[in-house]
Amino acid sequence: MNMNSDNNRELTTLLMVDDDEDDQEFFKLALGTIREEITFTAAGNGQEAFDLLCNRTVMPDIIFVDMNMPLMNGFAFLEKIKATPHLEHIPVIMFSTSDEKHEIARAKSLGAVDFITKPARFNELCRLLQEKLDLYAKV
Repeated sequence: MNMNSDNNRELTTLLMVDDDEDDQEFFKLALGTIREEITFTAAGNGQEAFDLLCNRTVMPDIIFVDMNMPLMNGFAFLEKIKATPHLEHIPVIMFSTSDEKHEIARAKSLGAVDFITKPARFNELCRLLQEKLDLYAKV
């Protein structure tokens, strides 16, 4: 459990769904750089993440999901989340190496609040995460 010296402030819980463990670590490191108080959980594919959410093992304030994964890809995950009453309110950001306009449009039509093309540089990832957390997370 993460502890915060300001007990009046709620911790932000973030779920990252990505089958690439290096990307998970890069993302976690960037989060720790910009906001220490974030509770981070990672899942390796959409099915694993959906099971965690349905079992209420984790109830994130925001979800970042990769587009291409085994078992259940990001689009299928997004469809399932948005069709599940106790999960549909959670902001989901598609996070992918793709920058194809039709894929961005599809993600948004399925309910993603945003679409980020994965940056190669650490400082750019930190900037993007800070911007998206300010927009979509409650703290």
